[in-house]
Amino acid sequence: MSERALRADARRNRDRVLAAARQAFSEHGFAVPLDDIADAAGVGPGTVYRHFPTKEALFEAVSLVRVQELAADARARAGASDPGAAFSGFLDRVTEEADAKRDLPDAFAGAGAARVAEAVAEMHEALGVLLARAQEVGAVRRDVSVSDLIALLKGLLYAVRTDPDPALRHRLLAVVRDGLQPK
Repeated sequence: MSERALRADARRNRDRVLAAARQAFSEHGFAVPLDDIADAAGVGPGTVYRHFPTKEALFEAVSLVRVQELAADARARAGASDPGAAFSGFLDRVTEEADAKRDLPDAFAGAGAARVAEAVAEMHEALGVLLARAQEVGAVRRDVSVSDLIALLKGLLYAVRTDPDPALRHRLLAVVRDGLQPK
């Protein structure tokens, strides 16, 4: 359904659902019930389902842009003159977003519709180039794969998502960085 074809009240409801979903997914990840999103938006569950027939479709609408932005960031950093610093900067960005966007581990796992999974695959590819460049200059161990890195990042993101300590992400990122150092 195109937004242009929506009546003004339907468009407002859709926008309220998207805003509530962004907030709910950011705070709780993919596991948040749709009824909670409907309540937060001030609409009934039927309104949510009218605009987004499945939870996956709603998650896709919210998280697709986030994953695409990370993929674009990794691609842009891959051309940097200092691949080690570029790789480190990408790790910083992901962990900074961990506090505000607690649904990133779910998005990294490809939760949601096929378009999110495609965006995650694009991010993996872009991150692979960034990782390979950092490995070529000796900034990252050569035995680390993109899958290894994604697993580490998902673990870090899951850990900070459920812990109230704001310094945890910095400590865990330091451990990840140490583990990525060449032997």
